Amino acid sequence: METEELKLILLIAFGGAIGSVGRYMVQGVLTKGDFPWGTFAVNLIGSFLIAMLFFLWSQGDGVGSIARAFLFIGVLGGFTTMSSFSLETVNLATGGQWPWAMANMFLNGGVCVLGAFLGRAAGLLVGS
Repeated sequence: METEELKLILLIAFGGAIGSVGRYMVQGVLTKGDFPWGTFAVNLIGSFLIAMLFFLWSQGDGVGSIARAFLFIGVLGGFTTMSSFSLETVNLATGGQWPWAMANMFLNGGVCVLGAFLGRAAGLLVGS
């Protein structure tokens, strides 16, 4: 492995640590009751941010590939929680909480995509 590639991997790992701690903090504050609101919140925030930054930076010089890897793969990759979403949905469904399982699928699978559309619009608007 080349030195530059190792540096990039370590930078992504550092970004992932930042994102994971951020996810932990948001989930700790927002997850109350039977529904995983914290997971929904980080998925929506992450969907919005990655789309906004991608479309903002695609309009000009933007940022370099190293900064993109740090933010997109590291920070936001560590922050978003689709694997947690999947497990929580299965747990809700197998626990007999089908209305919550369906709500979880709709909110994370539908509203977060809407968040990405809004992030795209925000990135294009701010960058113009």
